Amino acid sequence: MSRRRIPPGHVLALTLGLALACLSPGESRAQDPCADYVPQAKPQNVGRDIVGQDLDTIQDRGFITFAVYEDFPPYSWEDGSTPRGIDVDIARLIAADLGVAPRFNFIDAAETLDADLRNNVWRGPITGGAVSNVMMRVPYDSRFACRVEQVVFTGQYAAEAIAIAYARAEYPEDPPVPAYFRFDTVAVENDSIADFYLTSFAGGQLSANIRRFSTMDAAMEALAAGDVMAAMGPLSQLEHGASDTIGVHQPPLPGFAVGKWQLGVGIHFAYRPLAYSVDDAIWAALADGRIADIHASYGVTHQAPER
Repeated sequence: MSRRRIPPGHVLALTLGLALACLSPGESRAQDPCADYVPQAKPQNVGRDIVGQDLDTIQDRGFITFAVYEDFPPYSWEDGSTPRGIDVDIARLIAADLGVAPRFNFIDAAETLDADLRNNVWRGPITGGAVSNVMMRVPYDSRFACRVEQVVFTGQYAAEAIAIAYARAEYPEDPPVPAYFRFDTVAVENDSIADFYLTSFAGGQLSANIRRFSTMDAAMEALAAGDVMAAMGPLSQLEHGASDTIGVHQPPLPGFAVGKWQLGVGIHFAYRPLAYSVDDAIWAALADGRIADIHASYGVTHQAPER
């Protein structure tokens, strides 16, 4: 029996949304993000083939490996045997800047971001496989970064935000806000941050109208088919699945402490020169518009990160 796929949105909800749910944005900024820092044990006696390679080794061998989430459009997926997606194309930019070929390791999301970083960046999975040189689509949070010191969190290349897609025919004048879902049906990816938010909204008054799907793609297909009136999830995924009959907007989200977040890469802490070079490549591609163009090619609006 295959293991149930846990969507990356679930990873984010567990690591950021729930951890900061009790803090307002003002409180989160005001407090020292590393106030509760506890040093972690460094991995000991681990071979270079397990923990990754430095920049010189990568350039000498001629390729660099990237961990990307599988079946996760518009960010990363396989079209037959061809890797596609926003994160894949940005990884190709990084590899080209370093003068090497990109190779992709498609990974299934674990239950937490800690586990994903442990398995794919700094230690490797318990059985089979190995770490990648760079992990794409790593949400950045200063508190989390203090806790996971085996990883360099760098190269922020986009921001992501929660939004609502809706059938224009159902809402010809005013796009829906969460309160509408007391009466109207809304699709979400199961166990995602949007699912957690709507389930707890207004003391659970929306629960009867929430329709859960295994992926955001499936949720958007249900919206397009008229099975639901709206869908809630990451803006990029909603835009990727939208059409002329589906609108997308970002309404105020009362009580949502983590409605927007930064996305970058994760690299093993021992390879700082590699991290600097990857960050330089991303910075150059942000500055000249290549990363924005990649997003546009998938029908997605690039949200610039806070740099």
